[in-house]
Amino acid sequence: MTTPSQTPTGGDAATGSLAGLARRGFELLQEQDPQLYELLESENRRQGEVLAMVAASSVADPSVLVCEGTATVNVTTEGYPGARFHAGCEVVDAIERLAVDRAKAAFEASYANVQPHSGSSANAVLLFSLLQPGDTLLGLDLDCGGHLTHGSPASVSGRYFDAVAYGLTPEGLIDYDQVEELALRHRPGLIICGASAYPRRIDFARFRDIADRSGAWLLADISHIAGLVAAGVHPSPIDHAHFTTTSTYKQLYGPRGGLILMGRDHDTPGPDGKTPLSRLVQRGVFPYFQGTPNLAAIAAKARALDKVGSEAFRRLARRIVTDAATLADVLGDKGYRVLTGGTDNHIVLMDILASRGITGLVAEKALESCNIIINKNRIAGDRKSALVTSGIRLGTNSLALRGMGEVEMRRCAGLMDRVLSAVQARGERDYRLDEGIRESVAADVRALCVQYPLPDYSPGADLDRGP
Repeated sequence: MTTPSQTPTGGDAATGSLAGLARRGFELLQEQDPQLYELLESENRRQGEVLAMVAASSVADPSVLVCEGTATVNVTTEGYPGARFHAGCEVVDAIERLAVDRAKAAFEASYANVQPHSGSSANAVLLFSLLQPGDTLLGLDLDCGGHLTHGSPASVSGRYFDAVAYGLTPEGLIDYDQVEELALRHRPGLIICGASAYPRRIDFARFRDIADRSGAWLLADISHIAGLVAAGVHPSPIDHAHFTTTSTYKQLYGPRGGLILMGRDHDTPGPDGKTPLSRLVQRGVFPYFQGTPNLAAIAAKARALDKVGSEAFRRLARRIVTDAATLADVLGDKGYRVLTGGTDNHIVLMDILASRGITGLVAEKALESCNIIINKNRIAGDRKSALVTSGIRLGTNSLALRGMGEVEMRRCAGLMDRVLSAVQARGERDYRLDEGIRESVAADVRALCVQYPLPDYSPGADLDRGP
């Protein structure tokens, strides 16, 4: 039998090469479905011409993208490497093992499961593996920066479990004293730390102490800060939390997907007192919560995780943080209410209603019309709906990847201010913006994007450019 190492890199006469298959695929798409082809082409162009400042966004390397377009998508199987429920898995077994090894190396973890289809799926696996319906869950309130899967009543996590929420201090920081008080009072089965809209460092050691004293398992969801954690720019939860989850896009610049990681607790007995937690996770992903793994996505995860381990990525992570700090400082100097007064990571949160008298929705729409992409976001104490909001959330993942540094952050803040200062609100959802300002800002955005193109999406772009 031919092994993966023996397979010729260029393919053979029966299948052709990877590159040839990709070219043929695009040719067939353009020939047979020109409408869809043009939509995909338009999206490709759009991404190159906008300042993507959504905190959850990033840009996957082309070598990551192509992994999802390979013939691995044709392999149907269930289970794990060496224990599949279908034949023909020798090569994909090697791919999955490679992804697992790279995940463990990137995060200095003792265990990694690379099969979750998303970060939300990874969280659901743990919730339903550790808790019974009606058990108590303690997580950060959604309006304080938490996530839907942390116990929001809009999510299955808040409907199947008795979700208790902790919040923030008046300064906008996680209220650890409240976390402790709620944990000791409610004795939750699981505490979740981590956030989707929190701009400061998280004290994972403090959370573990609270979890131990209240008899809870601890889950750290680092989907938004995974790149900073892997690069050593943010403290790691791997050996503090019993479980760590993350999505693989956002700050890992990979495909849509998730990971479950474990450190020193990987062989700790689970709720039944005998099954190791790592075994609980294995069973939780398959067969309990998922069936067939997305092997193409797992290949893409392996590629992205290899890049995460590089010195270039560590420089990128440092630039992400520096860029965000500069962006927050400049916007604060321009009179915007930056929540917590700044940031320790890639996220900048602003109360735009208090700053400029416009809603988050109006700010999002006005900036988008000028090719600046941000997202509206509810903030603590928000009286606006999630579709309107009083706040906005910015992020620097994609800007830093383009090679932009502190000087460019000042330019980005200036472009945003030109738009937001000129917007005339017409209620919560509508606005007016002078067409001259719109055209001028959009032209300056295009020029900035040409000067700092997406790495490897355009000739001459360089990941290492910038501080």
